[in-house]
Amino acid sequence: MKTGKTTAGDTKARILDATEKLFIEVGYEATSLRQVTSRAIVNLAAVNYHFRSKEIMMQSVLSRRLDPLNTRRLALLDACEARWPGNAIRCEHVMGALFVPALQMAREPDIGGPSFLRLLGRVYSDTSPFIQSWLMGHYAPVFGRFFEAFARALPDVPRQELGWRLHFALKALAGVLAGDELGNLMPAFTQGKRMSDAQVLAQLTSMVVAALKAPSPAVQELGALQEVFEIGEAQHADEQASIAAMAATAESEAQELAAATAAAMGRARRSARAARNETTTRPPTASMAVRREHCATFPSNPLDDWMRTRPRT
Repeated sequence: MKTGKTTAGDTKARILDATEKLFIEVGYEATSLRQVTSRAIVNLAAVNYHFRSKEIMMQSVLSRRLDPLNTRRLALLDACEARWPGNAIRCEHVMGALFVPALQMAREPDIGGPSFLRLLGRVYSDTSPFIQSWLMGHYAPVFGRFFEAFARALPDVPRQELGWRLHFALKALAGVLAGDELGNLMPAFTQGKRMSDAQVLAQLTSMVVAALKAPSPAVQELGALQEVFEIGEAQHADEQASIAAMAATAESEAQELAAATAAAMGRARRSARAARNETTTRPPTASMAVRREHCATFPSNPLDDWMRTRPRT
């Protein structure tokens, strides 16, 4: 009977599920703790309590899926090597040991589920330095076992060349797997026909095996590509020359404009200076003599004189 209470195990599982889905959708770098807490419906304290960091949380996500996958892979590879010892093992056998367990887990919801192949594709195609370094550090023995098996199956391919061919081929297949879920991916390979898992896996691995077995480029192939490179280099040189000519023209026009602007400003300054000089050297205006009119005088009034001079009592 459910009590409605959320246990620590439930919270941790929700965080892992939310992180896994976000990682499949957007990759490691774009997955943020805020997105995880929002999708898992938990707070940041719960994430810190269970995992302490984004790196530890992502390691837990990958370990819970890849550890059982690689255990199955190694067990199946052991069985294949026992049945086809030495160089009797074929490239298809090794590819089967890689992908049969993945197809099995994609059909088992408890340990993988429909999105498991997308997770696997994202793991191998994600360019984050953290993801790649963790994979190489954590699963180096697994990679080493499968590389040696491929080397026995393809003895004519130099080991150094086999390494980058495997890297290229498996990355390309991982990119396809990361793009869609198994239910949508299968119809594209089966073209609407009913096919067994072995037939589906044959479709998936045929291009990879072809890339691993492809012969080294012949002289004619190398020469044809060299000619294309030469054409491309000539086109690039023409483009660069055109860009340089346009830049030189633009610079020349800019210099001419700057010179014309400077000349116009010089003319303006000279005109202003000439106007000021004209104002300061203008002859002074002649002063006009003020003509004073002669005022007529009248004899004084005796009564007034007496009033001014009489003694005051």
